[in-house]
Amino acid sequence: MTAIESLTLTPVPAQTPEVGIWLSVLREARTETLKAAARIIHLDAQPERGNSAGTLLYHIAQVEAYWLYGEVLEQQDADFPAEVRNWFPFDMGDENGKLTMIRDEPLQRYLARLVWVRGRLEEVFGTMSLDEFRRVRHLEGEDVTPEWVLMHLALHEAHHEGQLALLT
Repeated sequence: MTAIESLTLTPVPAQTPEVGIWLSVLREARTETLKAAARIIHLDAQPERGNSAGTLLYHIAQVEAYWLYGEVLEQQDADFPAEVRNWFPFDMGDENGKLTMIRDEPLQRYLARLVWVRGRLEEVFGTMSLDEFRRVRHLEGEDVTPEWVLMHLALHEAHHEGQLALLT
């Protein structure tokens, strides 16, 4: 007899059910990222085109932190807590959109960074009301809601998970 795969979403416990569903989508994306990361042998190997696995893992976490603190919590970079700067000491990239190359970190450091930022994100979103989840933040050059941020982070991580899979 063949085992039946369960393809369901279990909402993450949150004050607002809609938030819990989106957090479960992010968890599913992270599960796939971690599966791909576990197959990586050389984190610093630079492909002919694209980024190393280490650079991608750093970038996934950094983007999550920057959307959380900058857009959702409406803080300026200079006002980010020291802990954020400690986890993300390198700039996102250059003026041409090329990511900063990250090297010489062990896999456990990349994974710890992913765990830290996701924990902080779930802490913030887990207590968010539906009104706050859908409240538009009017920022320089953009209007954005936390709801859109979670959708974007899920797509962003899925995109880069595909790139990681190609590096295995």
